[in-house]
Amino acid sequence: MAKDFSLMEDSNSSSNPSIHEVSDPARRTILRGGLGALAGSFFAPLSAIGGAAALTGCATTGMAGGAVLGFKSVAVSTADTVTVPEGYTVQVIAPWGDPVGMSGENHAFKDDASNTAAHQETQFGMNHDGIHYFVQEGSKSGLLAMNHEYVDHGLLFTDGTDNWNLEKVRKSQAAHGVSIFEVEEKGGKWEVVKPSPWARRITSNTRMELSGPAAGHAMLKTAADPSGRVVLGTINNCASGITPWGTYLTSEENFINYFSGGDSLTEHDKRWGLKKGGGGYNWHQHDARFDATKTPNEPNRFGWIVEIDPYNPSSTPMKRTAMGRAAHEGATVAVTKDNRAVVYMGEDSRFEYIYKFVSRDAIKPGGAAANATLLDHGTLYVAKFNADGKGQWIALTHGQGPLTAANGFADQGEVLIKARQASDLLGATKMDRPEWIAVDKQGWVYTTLTNNSNRGGDKQPGVDAANPRVNNTQGNIIRWKEDGDFAGTTFAWNHFIMAGDPSLERADAKGNIKGDMFSCPDGLWVDGRGVLWIQCDMSTSSMGKGDLKNFGNNMMLAADVRTGEARRFLVGPAGCEITGATGTPDGKTMFVNIQHPGEPANEVSDPKNPRAVSNWPEKKANGRPRSATVVIRKADGGVIGS
Repeated sequence: MAKDFSLMEDSNSSSNPSIHEVSDPARRTILRGGLGALAGSFFAPLSAIGGAAALTGCATTGMAGGAVLGFKSVAVSTADTVTVPEGYTVQVIAPWGDPVGMSGENHAFKDDASNTAAHQETQFGMNHDGIHYFVQEGSKSGLLAMNHEYVDHGLLFTDGTDNWNLEKVRKSQAAHGVSIFEVEEKGGKWEVVKPSPWARRITSNTRMELSGPAAGHAMLKTAADPSGRVVLGTINNCASGITPWGTYLTSEENFINYFSGGDSLTEHDKRWGLKKGGGGYNWHQHDARFDATKTPNEPNRFGWIVEIDPYNPSSTPMKRTAMGRAAHEGATVAVTKDNRAVVYMGEDSRFEYIYKFVSRDAIKPGGAAANATLLDHGTLYVAKFNADGKGQWIALTHGQGPLTAANGFADQGEVLIKARQASDLLGATKMDRPEWIAVDKQGWVYTTLTNNSNRGGDKQPGVDAANPRVNNTQGNIIRWKEDGDFAGTTFAWNHFIMAGDPSLERADAKGNIKGDMFSCPDGLWVDGRGVLWIQCDMSTSSMGKGDLKNFGNNMMLAADVRTGEARRFLVGPAGCEITGATGTPDGKTMFVNIQHPGEPANEVSDPKNPRAVSNWPEKKANGRPRSATVVIRKADGGVIGS
C-alpha cells in the first residue's frame, strides 16, 4: 500500500538501545555519519557469509544454478499503461468489481460505481495485493488466492463519502479481504472460470476462528463473542504466503486504522497506534464493532496471520495466534531439515520488528487436514541485528527474561497479543518498515525495508548497522542466513541492495544499485529459477518529487542474487503500486497485481473526476481506474525472465 510518509504510524517509543549505542566507539562514530561513511564498511560482498540449509518442501523455491536475466530492460515511464520488455505480452484479468465466479452471482461491474454491498460481496475486492497460484492441472489450470488490502472511497462510491450510511460501510467492508477464484488457459489466453465450485469471497464480515495460545484470552473477549474464539472478518490484507501443505496465509497489516479510539487512550492503545477517529474509514460511525470506546477488545482480534484452505470453500479461516500479533506484511514459509515449518514475518510500520515462528511439530503428509493445528504450536522470535554482521533471534516466551507478570504479561497469550511491547523489552532492532520476505535456495532470507523518512530525525532513533541511512527515503533490501538451519537462533546478515538514484547529491539517497535504479522496494518473490523479483511502492504523495523525482511510475525488477544486478522488467500505469507476484510451475506464466491505478497525491480519489490520474485498464470514457491482475507471458512461449 502506498503511504503518505507524513501519516504513517510511528508508535514505537520504547527505549531499546539502537546498535550504534552499544557498539564500540570507533564503530559508533562511523554509524552516526550516515550512509556516506558506511559505504566502505558494511556492504559485505555477496559471498562473504557461509551456508545454511537449503529450502525444501516449499513451493517458493530458490536459485537454480545458471539462471540468467535474458530480457532487455524497459525504461522509466510515466505512461498510463503496463510496460514490459520486447517479446512479452500483457493480459488483464480479475479487475476490481468483476464477479469472482460464485454460482448464481454474476453481477457485472457498473462503471458509475453503483454496485451494492451485496454485489461487492461476490465481486473481486479493491486494491489487489498478495497472490498465489495453487495448482489444479499443472500450468494450465489452477486457483488464485488474492488479497484486497484497502479501499478508496472516492472510487468505490458514486458520490464518495457523501451521504455516509451503513450500506456504504458494508460495501467498503465487502471490498476488503481475499478472493479465491479459478483460472485456466484457453487458446493462449487466461480466463477466470465462471461459475466455479472453488470461487469464494472472504470479507471483513466472514466468520473465522482464533486458534493457538491466545484463543479465548480475556483480551480477546467481547460482548458479541464472550468465548474470545470467534471473530468476524479480516482487514488490510497485504502480503501473503503459502504452506507446503497447500494452504494460503494472509496477513492483517494496518488494521488499527479501522478503529476509532476515545479521548483517553491506554498505554496498550497508544503502542498500537489507536487514535480518535481512526484512519478515515469511518466504519465506526455505523458499526459499533469498530468503535473501540464501545468494544475495546475488538482491535486485539486483528493483526494476526490468517490461514485459509483454498481447495475447501466451506472451510473456516483460522487466525493463528501462536505467530503473534503485528501489523503483518506477510508470512513466508521455509522448512527445516527435520521438516518443521518456519514462518518469517515483517511488520510494516516505522521502527517495528522482524519476526519468525518455528513450529513445534514436523509437517505431516496428508495436506491441510493432517496439518490443521501445526501453526498453533511453536515458538515466536524477534530479530536483533548486531553491528558486527551477526544477529540473534530472541524468543517471545512467557516467563523468560522480562516477559513476566511483573512487566504486564500474565501469560503466553498476553505476550502474543502484546508482541510489540514484548519485543520492546527484549531489545529487538527497530527497522525501517520491514515488508515482504523471500527465501532463496541457498538459504538466504531477504526482507525489503521500504523507507523511513523519520530515521535520524529530531527525537527519533538514529542510524544503525541494519538501518544505516538518515531520512531513508529510498529503502533497501537486507538479507541474512541462519546458522545451521532455518530454526537456528543466530544468523549472519548483510545488505543485498541499497535502493536509490546515483544522480542525486544527497549521499543517503544515492544507493549502491548494480543495474537499473529503483526506490522503495516492497514486494518480493523468488521464482523457480531463483530470480528475485522486486516490486516498488513509492507513495503517490512523494512520487516525482525530491529524492524520487527521477523514477517515474512504480515498477518491478528482476535481480540476480549471485551478482546483485537489478534489471527493470515492468513499469505500471499512473498512480499505481506494483504488488504481488506468482507463477505457474512451468515458469511460462506470471501473475502480477496492479494496485490502486489512478491514486492521486492525497491518496483519495475525487468521485467527480475519477479518471483524473489514470483510466487503466479499460480506458472507457465513462469508466474508472480499477486494480487488476495482469498475466505476463513470453511471446515465444518461453520461461519468464529468461
